[in-house]
Amino acid sequence: MSEYLSITPGEIKTKFLHAYLLGSVAPRPIAFASTISADGTPNLAPFSFFNVFSSNPPMLIFSPARRVRDNSTKHTLGNVIAVPEVVVNVVSYAIVEQMNLASSEYGDGVNEFEKAGFTMLASDFVRPFRVAESPVQMECKVVEIKPLGPHGGAGQLIFAQVLRMHIDRRVLDADDNIDPHKIDLVARMGANYYMRASGAGVFEVEKPLDIPGIGIDALPSYIRLSHHLSGNELGRLGNIAQLPEMDMLRAWWQSEGQAFEGKDLVAEAKSQLALNDKVTA
Repeated sequence: MSEYLSITPGEIKTKFLHAYLLGSVAPRPIAFASTISADGTPNLAPFSFFNVFSSNPPMLIFSPARRVRDNSTKHTLGNVIAVPEVVVNVVSYAIVEQMNLASSEYGDGVNEFEKAGFTMLASDFVRPFRVAESPVQMECKVVEIKPLGPHGGAGQLIFAQVLRMHIDRRVLDADDNIDPHKIDLVARMGANYYMRASGAGVFEVEKPLDIPGIGIDALPSYIRLSHHLSGNELGRLGNIAQLPEMDMLRAWWQSEGQAFEGKDLVAEAKSQLALNDKVTA
């Protein structure tokens, strides 16, 4: 049995709870947010409290939380209050170090585009600039700002409706879909850790069938209770429409040049997975 460290918010310091949350809820996408002050000074800052929450209307939400150490707020929040517009740029591996530099706490009025060496592109519908080096840039209007509390660590949710997307064609495949290996995104983990979402780290999991799968509970007990099958393998078995008949299973083994007799029960289950993969390929 596992042993757990159980934590109740309010009983530990916020900075420790903050670290546990960031280490647990990960990887998180990064909103590289470009805003502009009332006097026209550009600002650029990354936020990993971020995601997309709707496609009709297309809505992004990110949160420049109040600083834990001194309860101060960030320039981004003040900017979107004064000028309710933002460009959310995604972060690829090619620009992660520059993005990190832009997260430095420069003084008011400093242009992080210049500090981090990014190219400012004029937007079509909003005043903040786009990051030319980002593979996807989303021009947004801020439709709501929702404070979650007055204390250090409290989020300030910024609801941003996408008005226009700009997608670098170099990250598209032949069907104009975004190729995860070409876009090569990075995500935020806890502490100083990031994740590169490409290469061997990217894998596919087929969506459930249109007709619900049989479920793990419908598997024969010798398969369901086996200690030699992982939860992932049981999940794949539970997602098939029906278990193959033994005659089909035997025929598949023979087609692979192997003798069916003498195979253990776990091998039968694994062969059912392989047979299902062959049928649906």
